[in-house]
Amino acid sequence: MKRNKIIIITGYSGSGKSTAVDALEDAGYYCVDNMPVRLLPKFLELPVNHASHVAGLAFVMDVRGKAFLQEYDQILRNLAKRGHDVQILFLEADENALVARYSQTRRHHPLSHLNGSLIECIRIEKRQLEKLRQSSNRRIDTTHLNVHELKSIIFDLAEKKRRQPVMRICVMSFGFKYGLPANADMVIDVRFIDNPYFIAELKDGDGLRADVRDFVLSQAETQIFLQKYQDLINYLIPLYEKEGKAYLTMAVGCTGGKHRSVAIAKHISAAVNSAGRHIAVVHRDIDRPDSPI
Repeated sequence: MKRNKIIIITGYSGSGKSTAVDALEDAGYYCVDNMPVRLLPKFLELPVNHASHVAGLAFVMDVRGKAFLQEYDQILRNLAKRGHDVQILFLEADENALVARYSQTRRHHPLSHLNGSLIECIRIEKRQLEKLRQSSNRRIDTTHLNVHELKSIIFDLAEKKRRQPVMRICVMSFGFKYGLPANADMVIDVRFIDNPYFIAELKDGDGLRADVRDFVLSQAETQIFLQKYQDLINYLIPLYEKEGKAYLTMAVGCTGGKHRSVAIAKHISAAVNSAGRHIAVVHRDIDRPDSPI
């Protein structure tokens, strides 16, 4: 039977547990937030525990679970005896940082039902979690970490440092006359390229047709542009991936979105895809009526 690595994410409220579980999910873990600890042994009997594509299992458990602090120790010990690799990841931050984060999010502390101030709730939670904190396998102080730094640490922990989640890239062709794509991260204008629309035998085709594509790509200006633009995106994409960006949309525009932008977008997507990245190609305006203006 396959036994996946099990990470219990716990710690102080506001310390970054949501960011941690999101990072583990991106790293291929099957994640569940706020599951009662007494259900964990039953959950491990489900088929998801044996799926080959699952890198491990991660569960966020904390003071929101009424019986968590009373039951976790015995349950986790029993799982370890059964051969499961259970690790406790404890996230913490200093009092000032937690207060500031709650002020930003305007959320209630899970112990606010005790009718204390926010600071009192934070201090009570710290006392309640001290035994768990001491018994944890790994503690991360997020006081001075931003979201991206915490994600990087979690990727290390998940043994995915060199295989961080693949950024999803979309290369989109469009026509400026129909407006800019709302979700574009990068926009390039290729209207400097001679327009096949004005060539009688090419007018009724589009940038996916071989003769139209060849006309666009064979121009000297196009060749120079492609070299320089590919150098730019080859430089930027790893930086976006390092920053933790999940999606990148590169938009290529011409006048009507049927000829030049389609051929260029197709060419760029093939070049980017050759590096083994996940690429989607969308030709937003390719089926619009012909019109150069």
